[in-house]
Amino acid sequence: MIRLLPYNRRAAVAYAHKWAFDRNPAFYDFSEIGGDCTNFASQCLYAGGGIMNFEPELGWYYIDATDRAPAWTGVPFFWEFMTRPMPTNGPVGIQAPMRLIRPGDFIQLRFSTSGEVFAHTPVVVSVGMPPRPENILVAAHSNDADNRPLNTYENVVEMRFLHIVGILKNVPDSPPDQAPQSQTEDNEQSEG
Repeated sequence: MIRLLPYNRRAAVAYAHKWAFDRNPAFYDFSEIGGDCTNFASQCLYAGGGIMNFEPELGWYYIDATDRAPAWTGVPFFWEFMTRPMPTNGPVGIQAPMRLIRPGDFIQLRFSTSGEVFAHTPVVVSVGMPPRPENILVAAHSNDADNRPLNTYENVVEMRFLHIVGILKNVPDSPPDQAPQSQTEDNEQSEG
C-alpha cells in the first residue's frame, strides 16, 4: 500500500540555509561539470523527506557521484520525477501557480541563453504574501545564493513552480490486529 507522508519543509529550508555557501561532504560537488543546482535541490528535498527511489532509470536517488539517478542532478529529470503520474516511492510534487508556492518548494528557470531547456533549480526558503518574484527568496548552488530574491535572476524567459505535496512510501499492509504507525512517528522518521 502506498501512503503519502508529510514533507518536513522546515528541515528542507534549514538544510538549504546550512549548505547554500558550502558543500556537504556526503555529496559530490558537480559545480565544475555541469552545475550543482539540482544536486543541492535534491539534498534539500531529501532532508525534508528522507525517502529515495532506487529505480535505476526512473528513480530519484544518490549513492555516490557515479551511482545516482538522472533525476538527482538533472534539471528536466528532477521535474519529470517529481511530477510523475505513477505512485512510486519518493517525494512527489505538482506544477502550481506562484500563489501556492511555500518554503521548501522549488522553482525551475529557463534563461534566454538555455534555449528551450530549463537550466536552474533553486529551492524556496521564504515567501512573502502575496507571493511575487520580489518577495520569493531562494537558495541555490552553482551561483551560490541564500535568501536571494527570485526577481534578481537575469535573462529569465520562463519559470515553473513545483509544489511538493508529500513523500510517497510503499508500506506493507498491517495485520488486522496491529495498529498502523502514527503520523507523528512517520514525521520523525522522514526528517532524514
